[in-house]
Amino acid sequence: MKRLLPAILILLLLAMAGTAGLWNHYQSFLDTPLAVEKTGLVFNVEPGGNMRSVITGLEGHGATRMDWRWRLLGRLHPVTIKTGEYRLLPGTTPAQLLSLLNSGKVVTYRFTIVEGWSVRQLLTALAQDPVLEHRVETVEVLAGLEGLPAGNPEGWFLPETYVFVRGDADLQILRRAHTAMQESLAMAWAGRDTGLPYETPEELLVMASIVEKETSLAGERADIAGVFVRRLLKRWRLETDPTVIYGMGESYQGNIRRKDLKTDTPYNTYTRHGLPPTPIALPGLASIQAAAHPAPGEAMFFVADGKGGHTFSTTLEAHNRAVRELIKRSKDTSTRAAQKEQGK
Repeated sequence: MKRLLPAILILLLLAMAGTAGLWNHYQSFLDTPLAVEKTGLVFNVEPGGNMRSVITGLEGHGATRMDWRWRLLGRLHPVTIKTGEYRLLPGTTPAQLLSLLNSGKVVTYRFTIVEGWSVRQLLTALAQDPVLEHRVETVEVLAGLEGLPAGNPEGWFLPETYVFVRGDADLQILRRAHTAMQESLAMAWAGRDTGLPYETPEELLVMASIVEKETSLAGERADIAGVFVRRLLKRWRLETDPTVIYGMGESYQGNIRRKDLKTDTPYNTYTRHGLPPTPIALPGLASIQAAAHPAPGEAMFFVADGKGGHTFSTTLEAHNRAVRELIKRSKDTSTRAAQKEQGK
């Protein structure tokens, strides 16, 4: 027995040394970043994914390899791996990877609905998004959205930037935008000025869409709304070109002719009194607020000033003078441009 003790001690020392070596190797593994390029690495965790499937997937990208160290880490620090798309940054260690998978901080994307878009433009942009799943192909598909007017859903999606993750569908963005518009319109309706010529929140939305298409200047929206509100109160026709253009549909080729102003459609505010039957675009919050709180004043007319804004007038005479000045300014600009071109 005495002869065996030295051998046993040697074996124990070797085992301890081996264990210490493996432990040091494991500790070094924990502190060593994964092999991730400077641009980072995006990978997806499918439903039901576990430690083995995730590491095997990363092994395919050359970031690490599955061995006993990952199995030990999984046993010592068990985590619930959440489904989704993750982004690995350079310098990420194995322990940080586990923390990331457990946090559920997946990669997010953004889709922006632009103020003034039509519903068809919105659907086109959604169809071109490379991340969203595509389920909506035509306007008719939108009929199933709760609270959406039957027939024409124009105007009922709030322009805003919406955050989503891979796996979300275009229909989810539309539902969120529609709900946001319903809530925003309800708040605007509840807080609107008194004496406005709207019988329903929908009519306020129609006015907001007209304001949205008439100007892109924040400081003019309430003034534009004020002109149209006064026209409605005086039983004047609105006579606004954007409604005519909307009524023309695909026949609009970039300019309005005199016969277009005389051709009656439900949206031709030169031939019909009151508001058109539906919104003509997707109005933003600023235009909705302008329709709910139009600027006071006496202006009944406005025309582009050739500088990106509008000239407002209280009388037809002053308005016609502003129109003549705009035409003259446009001619002068065209003449200077032609002379500049000739001088090249």
